[in-house]
Amino acid sequence: MKDELQIAMADLDEERTLMLVEERVKAGYSSVEIIESCRRGVEVVGEKYSDSHYYLSDLIMSEEILKGVMRILEPYIPTNGSVKGLSIVMGTIEGDIHDLGKNIIIYLLRSSGYQVHDLGVDVTPERFIQAVNETKASILGISVLLSFCIGSIKKVVDLLEDAGLRDKVKVVVGGYPVNQEVKEFTGADFYANDVTEAMRIYREILKIKEDSV
Repeated sequence: MKDELQIAMADLDEERTLMLVEERVKAGYSSVEIIESCRRGVEVVGEKYSDSHYYLSDLIMSEEILKGVMRILEPYIPTNGSVKGLSIVMGTIEGDIHDLGKNIIIYLLRSSGYQVHDLGVDVTPERFIQAVNETKASILGISVLLSFCIGSIKKVVDLLEDAGLRDKVKVVVGGYPVNQEVKEFTGADFYANDVTEAMRIYREILKIKEDSV
Protein backbone atom coordinates (compact mmCIF):
# COMPACT_ATOMS: atom_id res chain seq x y z
CA MET A 1 0.00 0.00 0.00
CA LYS A 2 1.40 3.36 -1.03
CA ASP A 3 1.95 5.97 1.64
CA GLU A 4 0.41 9.16 0.23
CA LEU A 5 2.25 11.37 2.72
CA GLN A 6 5.62 9.85 1.83
CA ILE A 7 4.90 10.34 -1.87
CA ALA A 8 3.80 13.97 -1.41
CA MET A 9 6.96 14.68 0.57
CA ALA A 10 9.14 12.97 -2.04
CA ASP A 11 7.42 14.99 -4.79
CA LEU A 12 8.07 18.21 -2.82
CA ASP A 13 4.34 18.95 -2.93
CA GLU A 14 4.20 21.27 0.06
CA GLU A 15 0.47 22.01 -0.02
CA ARG A 16 -0.53 18.34 -0.22
CA THR A 17 2.05 17.28 2.38
CA LEU A 18 0.76 19.75 4.96
CA MET A 19 -2.86 18.88 4.14
CA LEU A 20 -2.18 15.16 4.66
CA VAL A 21 -0.40 15.89 7.95
CA GLU A 22 -3.43 17.85 9.17
CA GLU A 23 -5.72 14.98 8.12
CA ARG A 24 -3.61 12.39 9.92
CA VAL A 25 -3.49 14.46 13.10
CA LYS A 26 -7.31 14.62 13.08
CA ALA A 27 -7.49 10.89 12.34
CA GLY A 28 -5.46 10.11 15.45
CA TYR A 29 -2.09 9.19 13.97
CA SER A 30 0.80 9.65 16.39
CA SER A 31 3.36 12.37 15.71
CA VAL A 32 6.03 9.66 15.40
CA GLU A 33 4.04 7.84 12.69
CA ILE A 34 3.56 11.07 10.76
CA ILE A 35 7.19 12.17 10.97
CA GLU A 36 8.34 8.68 9.94
CA SER A 37 6.31 8.92 6.71
CA CYS A 38 7.84 12.32 6.03
CA ARG A 39 11.31 11.00 6.81
CA ARG A 40 10.92 8.24 4.23
CA GLY A 41 9.86 10.88 1.72
CA VAL A 42 12.94 12.94 2.51
CA GLU A 43 15.07 9.84 1.93
CA VAL A 44 13.62 9.61 -1.58
CA VAL A 45 14.50 13.27 -2.13
CA GLY A 46 18.07 12.48 -1.08
CA GLU A 47 18.21 9.53 -3.48
CA LYS A 48 16.93 11.68 -6.34
CA TYR A 49 19.54 14.29 -5.48
CA SER A 50 22.27 11.63 -5.55
CA ASP A 51 21.00 10.49 -8.96
CA SER A 52 21.04 14.12 -10.22
CA HIS A 53 17.24 14.17 -10.64
CA TYR A 54 16.95 16.78 -7.90
CA TYR A 55 19.14 19.79 -7.18
CA LEU A 56 20.43 21.47 -4.03
CA SER A 57 17.43 23.79 -4.08
CA ASP A 58 15.19 20.72 -3.89
CA LEU A 59 17.03 19.47 -0.80
CA ILE A 60 16.52 22.86 0.80
CA MET A 61 12.85 22.76 -0.19
CA SER A 62 12.39 19.37 1.49
CA GLU A 63 13.81 20.79 4.70
CA GLU A 64 11.46 23.76 4.58
CA ILE A 65 8.46 21.46 4.07
CA LEU A 66 9.57 19.32 6.99
CA LYS A 67 9.82 22.42 9.19
CA GLY A 68 6.22 23.18 8.24
CA VAL A 69 5.24 19.66 9.25
CA MET A 70 6.94 20.08 12.61
CA ARG A 71 5.15 23.37 13.21
CA ILE A 72 1.83 21.57 12.77
CA LEU A 73 2.89 18.76 15.10
CA GLU A 74 4.50 21.00 17.74
CA PRO A 75 1.36 21.24 19.94
CA TYR A 76 1.34 17.46 20.21
CA ILE A 77 4.86 17.18 21.60
CA PRO A 78 4.78 16.35 25.33
CA THR A 79 5.92 19.25 27.49
CA ASN A 80 6.62 17.31 30.65
CA GLY A 81 10.32 18.19 30.60
CA SER A 82 13.14 15.73 30.92
CA VAL A 83 12.60 12.10 31.85
CA LYS A 84 14.12 11.35 35.27
CA GLY A 85 16.26 14.47 34.93
CA LEU A 86 18.10 13.22 31.86
CA SER A 87 19.08 15.66 29.12
CA ILE A 88 20.69 15.48 25.72
CA VAL A 89 22.89 17.97 23.85
CA MET A 90 22.86 17.91 20.06
CA GLY A 91 24.38 19.97 17.29
CA THR A 92 26.00 19.94 13.85
CA ILE A 93 29.78 20.08 14.00
CA GLU A 94 31.85 23.15 13.10
CA GLY A 95 32.14 23.74 9.35
CA ASP A 96 28.88 21.96 8.55
CA ILE A 97 25.41 23.53 8.30
CA HIS A 98 23.34 20.46 7.45
CA ASP A 99 20.72 19.75 10.10
CA LEU A 100 17.81 17.83 8.56
CA GLY A 101 18.67 14.49 10.18
CA LYS A 102 19.52 16.19 13.48
CA ASN A 103 16.20 18.00 13.53
CA ILE A 104 14.25 14.78 12.95
CA ILE A 105 16.06 13.03 15.81
CA ILE A 106 15.50 16.00 18.12
CA TYR A 107 11.83 16.04 17.25
CA LEU A 108 11.42 12.32 17.95
CA LEU A 109 13.31 12.53 21.25
CA ARG A 110 11.28 15.52 22.41
CA SER A 111 8.07 13.75 21.41
CA SER A 112 9.14 10.99 23.82
CA GLY A 113 9.48 13.52 26.63
CA TYR A 114 13.25 14.00 26.68
CA GLN A 115 14.89 17.38 27.16
CA VAL A 116 17.08 18.12 24.17
CA HIS A 117 19.34 21.16 23.97
CA ASP A 118 19.80 22.01 20.29
CA LEU A 119 23.00 23.97 19.67
CA GLY A 120 22.19 24.43 15.99
CA VAL A 121 24.76 24.17 13.20
CA ASP A 122 28.46 25.02 12.75
CA VAL A 123 29.05 24.34 16.45
CA THR A 124 32.64 24.59 17.68
CA PRO A 125 34.13 21.77 19.78
CA GLU A 126 34.50 24.22 22.67
CA ARG A 127 30.78 25.07 22.55
CA PHE A 128 29.87 21.39 22.77
CA ILE A 129 32.00 21.02 25.91
CA GLN A 130 30.49 24.13 27.45
CA ALA A 131 26.96 22.84 26.80
CA VAL A 132 27.66 19.40 28.26
CA ASN A 133 29.16 21.01 31.35
CA GLU A 134 26.24 23.42 31.77
CA THR A 135 23.44 20.90 31.20
CA LYS A 136 25.04 17.82 32.79
CA ALA A 137 23.88 15.97 29.67
CA SER A 138 23.89 12.18 29.58
CA ILE A 139 24.26 12.06 25.79
CA LEU A 140 26.06 14.25 23.27
CA GLY A 141 24.81 13.85 19.71
CA ILE A 142 27.00 15.26 16.94
CA SER A 143 25.71 15.50 13.39
CA VAL A 144 27.95 15.63 10.33
CA LEU A 145 27.44 15.41 6.58
CA LEU A 146 30.72 16.79 5.25
CA SER A 147 33.53 14.28 5.69
CA PHE A 148 36.24 16.94 6.05
CA CYS A 149 34.59 18.03 9.33
CA ILE A 150 35.12 14.68 11.03
CA GLY A 151 38.42 15.80 12.55
CA SER A 152 36.54 18.38 14.62
CA ILE A 153 34.44 15.60 16.16
CA LYS A 154 37.64 13.95 17.40
CA LYS A 155 38.55 17.28 18.96
CA VAL A 156 35.23 17.31 20.83
CA VAL A 157 35.95 13.89 22.31
CA ASP A 158 39.51 14.90 23.20
CA LEU A 159 38.24 18.04 24.93
CA LEU A 160 35.69 16.00 26.89
CA GLU A 161 38.58 13.90 28.13
CA ASP A 162 40.61 16.97 29.05
CA ALA A 163 37.64 18.45 30.94
CA GLY A 164 37.07 15.27 32.94
CA LEU A 165 33.65 14.77 31.35
CA ARG A 166 34.33 11.80 29.08
CA ASP A 167 33.06 9.10 31.42
CA LYS A 168 29.89 11.09 32.20
CA VAL A 169 28.48 11.37 28.68
CA LYS A 170 27.90 9.00 25.78
CA VAL A 171 28.89 10.42 22.38
CA VAL A 172 26.75 9.52 19.37
CA VAL A 173 27.90 10.56 15.90
CA GLY A 174 25.32 10.65 13.12
CA GLY A 175 25.30 11.45 9.43
CA TYR A 176 25.81 10.10 5.95
CA PRO A 177 29.64 9.64 6.05
CA VAL A 178 29.91 7.97 9.47
CA ASN A 179 30.89 4.32 9.88
CA GLN A 180 32.87 2.08 12.22
CA GLU A 181 36.13 3.65 11.06
CA VAL A 182 34.86 7.14 11.87
CA LYS A 183 33.66 5.95 15.28
CA GLU A 184 37.08 4.55 16.10
CA PHE A 185 38.95 7.59 14.77
CA THR A 186 36.86 10.11 16.69
CA GLY A 187 36.56 8.06 19.88
CA ALA A 188 32.75 8.24 19.83
CA ASP A 189 30.73 5.58 21.66
CA PHE A 190 28.16 4.97 18.91
CA TYR A 191 27.44 5.92 15.32
CA ALA A 192 24.37 5.87 13.09
CA ASN A 193 23.67 6.99 9.54
CA ASP A 194 19.91 6.56 9.50
CA VAL A 195 17.12 7.75 11.79
CA THR A 196 15.88 4.31 12.81
CA GLU A 197 19.31 3.15 13.99
CA ALA A 198 19.96 6.47 15.72
CA MET A 199 16.70 6.26 17.69
CA ARG A 200 17.47 2.67 18.68
CA ILE A 201 20.84 3.79 20.07
CA TYR A 202 19.42 6.80 21.92
CA ARG A 203 16.65 4.73 23.50
CA GLU A 204 19.08 2.02 24.53
CA ILE A 205 21.41 4.52 26.22
CA LEU A 206 18.55 6.36 27.89
CA LYS A 207 17.03 3.16 29.24
CA ILE A 208 20.34 2.25 30.86
CA LYS A 209 20.69 5.77 32.27
CA GLU A 210 17.10 5.78 33.58
CA ASP A 211 17.53 2.40 35.27
CA SER A 212 20.63 3.67 37.04
CA VAL A 213 18.95 6.81 38.40
